[in-house]
Amino acid sequence: MLPAQMLVEAKLPSHALDDPAAEVAGRLDAFLAAADCRDKRIAVGAGSRGIDRIAEVIRAAVATLKARGARPFIVPAMGSHGGGTAEGQLELLDSFGINEATMGVPLRSSMEVVELGQTSAGEPVFTAREALEADAVLLVNRVKPHTDFESVRVGSGLLKMTAIGLGKVEGAAAAHRSARRHGYEEAISAAARVVRSRVKLLAGVALLEDPHHRLARVEVIPAGEIEAREPALLAQARTWMPSLPFPDIDVLVLDEIGKNISGAGMDTNIVGRGVDGMPFQAARSRARTIYVRGLTPESHGNAVGVGLAEVVRSQIIAQMDVKAMYTNALSAMTPATVRVPMHFDSDAECLKAILRVSGADPERARIVRVRNTLSVDRFVASEAYAPEIASRSDLKVVVPPRPWALDAQGNFDPAEDLLARTPA
Repeated sequence: MLPAQMLVEAKLPSHALDDPAAEVAGRLDAFLAAADCRDKRIAVGAGSRGIDRIAEVIRAAVATLKARGARPFIVPAMGSHGGGTAEGQLELLDSFGINEATMGVPLRSSMEVVELGQTSAGEPVFTAREALEADAVLLVNRVKPHTDFESVRVGSGLLKMTAIGLGKVEGAAAAHRSARRHGYEEAISAAARVVRSRVKLLAGVALLEDPHHRLARVEVIPAGEIEAREPALLAQARTWMPSLPFPDIDVLVLDEIGKNISGAGMDTNIVGRGVDGMPFQAARSRARTIYVRGLTPESHGNAVGVGLAEVVRSQIIAQMDVKAMYTNALSAMTPATVRVPMHFDSDAECLKAILRVSGADPERARIVRVRNTLSVDRFVASEAYAPEIASRSDLKVVVPPRPWALDAQGNFDPAEDLLARTPA
């Protein structure tokens, strides 16, 4: 018997920009005022994350470069993602709306890299030949805390895209091997310095999202200032990052994971555990157990992150592209993220199993269900949280407690699904 569920809204602050594309165009144009871009081949690096309005942002960047007389083109800067193939990386960008037809410029996807040299610790550094041979490189990426490690200096952002994203499979693997020996902060920073010494990096467009996963800040940072500037942006991103609504959760139900949501499929900063299963110290909430129901189409079968869950639905296992997963996990040296957990065909079977694993009394279990770790402003909570919700001004019950509705196959009934309800 499951506890009654209710639909709850979290009152999160909003800092969304009215027109992120115009913000990018204006800031980039001002930066380029002192540069001679005429007839320059400028590579625009685009990554594999599902950043808010990323296609508009990239399009604004290339349009601004073209208006300045440059000949921009787009290069995937996503390390081993997209199955570690040129075609897979193009497919991943296309799923975000980034392709030659929508951008109006060529997309040059190749896995060919060049060894640039070594870090001071003797670790090799690689970068994409397309980037090395360009007249200049402009990187575009979101800055936020990383999912594999905790740091106040380095996260998932422009520095990481410089060191790992541009390095394709070989460069990403080398950087992660270096991280095992010297730590992520030192490995990424050192590799980025080598890239900056050899590649004509022009600047980075740093993007920050607010708690609603909406673009809230844009900065254009000269290449030589990225390493010094990114820690402050990382701190701001951490402040804006939302959290799960309660500090302790018996069972967290994620409707979906995916590479467009997080590099680890689910944001480890949100769920409160790292890729090795150990707690993240800075996390404001921790899920004792995790049940994952689905995989996003944008992941193209790369189900990295399933290994962080105790239970998943069998449909995820059927959708997995093992080659893409293993390429990604081997490059990042995170084998735990691709381990196959217990899996069952229906929600009913999975809930029964996850409750058993959690050790909670099913009728009083503290269950939270969200769409994914980017969408935590509307969630389903079990009735056990009712007293706490009533005492908090930042939470509002939208639908009062009611039984979980399952269809004849034992899955959440779409007609009665609380999370499917359109926000008021």
